[in-house]
Amino acid sequence: MISLKKYLESQQAASGATVELSGGDLLPAVVDAYGSALLEMGHASLDACPGMGDELKRHLGEFKSGLSTGMSSAALSATDTGVKEQLRGWGRGTAKHYQQKACEVKEMLLMMARTAESVSARDQRCAGQMTEVTERLKVIASLEDLTEIRASIEKSASELKSSIDRMTAEGKAVLDQLKEQVTSYQTELEEAEELASRDALTGLSSRLYVEGQIEKRMGAGAPFCLAIVDIDRFKKVNDDHGHVTGDDLLKQFSTELRSACRATDVIGRWGGDEFILLFDCGLAEAEGQSERLRKWICGNYAVRGKSGEVKLRVDASIGLAAHAAGEEMKELLARADAKMYEEKAAGRQKVA
Repeated sequence: MISLKKYLESQQAASGATVELSGGDLLPAVVDAYGSALLEMGHASLDACPGMGDELKRHLGEFKSGLSTGMSSAALSATDTGVKEQLRGWGRGTAKHYQQKACEVKEMLLMMARTAESVSARDQRCAGQMTEVTERLKVIASLEDLTEIRASIEKSASELKSSIDRMTAEGKAVLDQLKEQVTSYQTELEEAEELASRDALTGLSSRLYVEGQIEKRMGAGAPFCLAIVDIDRFKKVNDDHGHVTGDDLLKQFSTELRSACRATDVIGRWGGDEFILLFDCGLAEAEGQSERLRKWICGNYAVRGKSGEVKLRVDASIGLAAHAAGEEMKELLARADAKMYEEKAAGRQKVA
């Protein structure tokens, strides 16, 4: 990709004056391509590490929103620096996250190795005791005095029983400890999987999880519909009231989505102010559910503002598409996305 900063510097060197991003047939395309690349980096960060990618995706989206062909070289340079800082921070955080997970797995493997070593030592000790009893029994076989034989057998039997009882008790203790530790690690792994499948801000299913559910339904061949829900004019909420208010609205909106949907519906955050729903039904039923959903989620919200409570009127655009036989996920998403933007454009015309 052409570097916008280098483009400006070359133009400035040729003209001897400060260059603004305003002219040329190539420049708008380059700015648009740079913005698209930022969005794709955000999506990729979510796929690579769902627990760490949401914040990076949000910041890159903000940088993308601030791009324009009217930017000065200084403003673009600041954007470039900001993007690099965000990527470096995400890289460090993600590396630390996976390093922690690797340490947990390493600890579990060491624990199992120590348990195996303990079992081996116990078995060797018990084998030595068994050998002693066997040698004593051989001695008994050479005795002729019945009283002495009986006493030796009783002693050997008692020692044998004690050895077996001790081996059983030690074995049970080791196995109980192993079971407890494995259960603990299993719980930690399940919690980690749960975190990976959840959006960090809203608690809804993550984009990666929803994609997996789409593929699962496509493989089963059962009818299903997909809806993309986008909050109208959400950027204005962030611009006017700040991102804390915007995040609070996203959380409340997600809660209303959960309340309006059925237990069988899959609800996920697609990214930013976009949400995705999966309905296990045909198009007619999904359309009815979408309309019920719209009535529930659209309306007045009270959210946290910079200086107190802020009341907002929230509307949303919904794009619905039924999966067609043989259709790939990308095609299905594109149709639902196009429907959503058609509805959004129609709403803007109505407001105008």
